[in-house]
Amino acid sequence: MIRLENITWKAPGFVLNEVSFEVPASTYGVLMGKTGTGKTTLLEMICGLRTPVSGRIFLVEVDVTSLSPGQRGIGYVPQDGALFPTMAVREQIGFGLRLQKQPADAILSRVSELAEETRVSHLLDRKPQGLSGGEKQRVALARALIMRPKVLLLDEPLASLDEDTQDDLIALLQRTQQDHGITVLHVTHSRREARTLGQVQLQLENGSVSSHTPG
Repeated sequence: MIRLENITWKAPGFVLNEVSFEVPASTYGVLMGKTGTGKTTLLEMICGLRTPVSGRIFLVEVDVTSLSPGQRGIGYVPQDGALFPTMAVREQIGFGLRLQKQPADAILSRVSELAEETRVSHLLDRKPQGLSGGEKQRVALARALIMRPKVLLLDEPLASLDEDTQDDLIALLQRTQQDHGITVLHVTHSRREARTLGQVQLQLENGSVSSHTPG
């Protein structure tokens, strides 16, 4: 579950005015909005990368407003994946577990499992340079899932991909959400993505969020 209560933020160019919405547990939510309306800022506040002027953020029924990003139990795929340029794919995926100093065999097992699930096993020794846009997004998704998060945040994950690759990634995202029973919030400006993926459809406009019936 993701719930925002009366979130306020002010920045040059836009204002978020007491934004409130909820994505129920184990549901795929899509937040639509034009460029520059504050969609990424909302995601960053849910992640803990920005602090709202006022309001509260709840994840899995816990008030996380004052918690650090690492305490929130979130998987996050930023725009364009944001892979580490010097790391091979296997290192990218296992990054979170290495930070926790997990045993090497446990990291290897979990990386192999997620690489197979996201169909990047053949890329494990490659670095990001030369990977296609779709491959980079698959690696970023695997990295976000490594800690078994209950909440997954996706910032324009399909924006730079051609339509065939988008269809492939849409199928993967749907399967991932269902198989893991995870709560997803996917930010986009695409109505096609919202129609295809969104069990809950939200619209950010003029500083406020409203809900739309899927379809």
